[in-house]
Amino acid sequence: MIQLAKFFPFIVWFRLTTIETIKADFFAGLTGAIIVLPQSVAFATIAGMPPEYGLYTAMVVPIIAALFGSSFHLVSGPTTAISIVVFAAVSKYAAPGSEEFVALALTLTFLAGVYQLVFGLAKFGLLVNFVSHNVVIGFTAGAALLIASSQIPYILGIHIPRGGSFINTWIDLYSGVGEFNIYLLIVGLGTLVSAIIIKLVRPKFPYLLIGMFVGGFLAFYLSGFTDSIKTVGVMPAYFPPLSSPNFSLNSLKSLAPEAFAIALLGLIEASSIGRSIATKSNQRINHSQEFIGQGTSNIVGSFFSGYASSGSFTRTAVNFESGARTPLSAILAALFLMVIVLLVGPLISYLPLAAMAGIILIVAYNLIDFQSIKKTFTYSKSESVIFTATFLSTLLFELEFAIYLGVLLSLMLFIAKTSVPEVHTLAFGSPPGEGNRKLQSIRKTPLVQCPQLKIIRIDMSIYFGSINHIQRQISQIVDNQRIYHILIVASGVNFIDLAGIEGLLIEHRRLKMLNGSLYFVDVKSSTYEFMEKVNFVNEIGRENFFESKEESIRIVFDRLDRSKCEKCQALVFKECQ
Repeated sequence: MIQLAKFFPFIVWFRLTTIETIKADFFAGLTGAIIVLPQSVAFATIAGMPPEYGLYTAMVVPIIAALFGSSFHLVSGPTTAISIVVFAAVSKYAAPGSEEFVALALTLTFLAGVYQLVFGLAKFGLLVNFVSHNVVIGFTAGAALLIASSQIPYILGIHIPRGGSFINTWIDLYSGVGEFNIYLLIVGLGTLVSAIIIKLVRPKFPYLLIGMFVGGFLAFYLSGFTDSIKTVGVMPAYFPPLSSPNFSLNSLKSLAPEAFAIALLGLIEASSIGRSIATKSNQRINHSQEFIGQGTSNIVGSFFSGYASSGSFTRTAVNFESGARTPLSAILAALFLMVIVLLVGPLISYLPLAAMAGIILIVAYNLIDFQSIKKTFTYSKSESVIFTATFLSTLLFELEFAIYLGVLLSLMLFIAKTSVPEVHTLAFGSPPGEGNRKLQSIRKTPLVQCPQLKIIRIDMSIYFGSINHIQRQISQIVDNQRIYHILIVASGVNFIDLAGIEGLLIEHRRLKMLNGSLYFVDVKSSTYEFMEKVNFVNEIGRENFFESKEESIRIVFDRLDRSKCEKCQALVFKECQ
C-alpha cells in the first residue's frame, strides 16, 4: 500500500474521507466553483486565449492536481501571473486568440508540465526548504493587497484600465471618485458584512456562499432603481474538448526557454501557496509530490484544452476559508463548474460582480498572517528585510520577480548564516575530582583552560561556505594564544565537503610544523565515512580520532610539552595531578 501511495497519493487522503468531510468539501467545492467562473474567463483573456479556455483549464487541471499533489487545500487552475507570462511568450509567434496561438499555448503548457514533472521525480522539492517562510508571508500579504485592489473598482463602480500597477490603480481610484456608484457599494458591502456576521455567529456555515446569495438578492432588489449593476454574464455550455499541442521541432525549440520560466514560476507559486495554507491547517507539504501534481496536471490539461496553470491564491484561500477538509473539495469544485456551465449558466449570469468582489475582499484579508508579521519584526531584523523586500516587490514589480527576489534573499541569508558557524571554546566546569565534570562553553562563565590544548566545538557543517571562518578561528588560537594542539568536538557537524576537508588539512599541516596537531572526537558515523572515503582520516592520522572526550584528553595529554606542564598552575585535567 505504501509503494502504491507513492504513485497514487490520493489513496492516502481518500481513506480519510467521512460523511462529515464530504459535507464540508461539498460546500467548499460549490463556493469555489462559483468563484472560479468569472475569474477563469478573465484570466484566459489576459493570456490571449479565447474565454472558454479559462473554463476548460479550471475544469480539468484542479482534478489532476488534487489527485497527484500533496496539499489538502491547494486549488490549481488559471492564474494572473501565469496568464501574463503565457501571453508574453506566445504573442511573439502568433496573433492572440488565433488557432495558431492556442496550439502554441498548449505546447507551452505541455513543455512546462514536463519540466515540472522532472523536477518532482528528481526530488527537487527539497530546495523549497531553503526558502524563508517570510518570503511566503510577504508574497502572500502583497498578493492579498493586489487582489483587494483589483476588486475595489467593482464595488465602487470606478472604471480602472486593466493591467495597471498597484500604484496606478490607486491613483486611478482617487481620480475617479466622481464615478462612485452607491448601488454597487450597497451590494458589495452587503455581501461583505453578511458573510462576516455569519462567520462570527455560525462559523461552521458556508458564510462565503451565503454572503454571495445576500449580494445577489440585494442586486435583484436594486435593479429596479438602476441598470449599473453588472453581472457575470452568459457562459458557454459544453465540456472541455480534446486538443493536440503543436509538437513540431521548431515550436518545441522556440518555446522551451519560456516553458522553463513558466515551470519555475508555477512551482514556486504553487509551493508558496501550499506552504502558506499549510501553516494555517497544520499540514506538512511534500513539495516534490506537489511538483509532480503540478506537472501532471499541466501535461494532461494540454490535451484537454487547458493552458498553463498553477496554484491560485484566491481559490485556495476560498477553499480553506469555506471549510474544505480534503482535496476532494477541489475535485468537486471542478465538477460543480461543469454542472454550472452546462445546466445553470443562465442563473449564474445574474451573480453581480460587486458581490463577488465583496467575497474576495474577505479572502484577501484572511491571506495576511498578521501574527507572523508582528513576530518577524519583533525578533528578527534579517527576516524582516526578506519580508519587506518580498512584500514591496510584489506590489511594485512583476509577481514572478517578487518571488525570485525573495528566494534569492533567502538563499543569501541561509549562506550568510551557515558561513559563520558557532565555534565554542570548551572547558571543564569544576576542578578534577569534584563530582561529575562536563565540558561547557566558556561563553557562559569564565573557566580555567589548558595553556597547551584547546578544545573547541563546531556547531555547524564544515563546507565551502564555512571553512574560511573555521580556519580563521583556528589561526587566532595558534597566532594569538600559541596553542598548537586543538581538539575539535564534532558532534554538531552533520557533513563535511571537499573544501572543508582541504581547509582542515591545511591547518593540520601548519600545526604539525609547530609540533602540534588537529584531533577529532564525537564524529558522526556518516561524516567519518566520508572522511575515510576521501583519505582524510589517513592523512590526519587514525590515532587523532577518538570516540570519547576522556580518551582523547588522556592520549593527547601524553603528547604535550612536559616542560610547560611542570610550570603550569591550571591543572584542569585529572592527568595533571
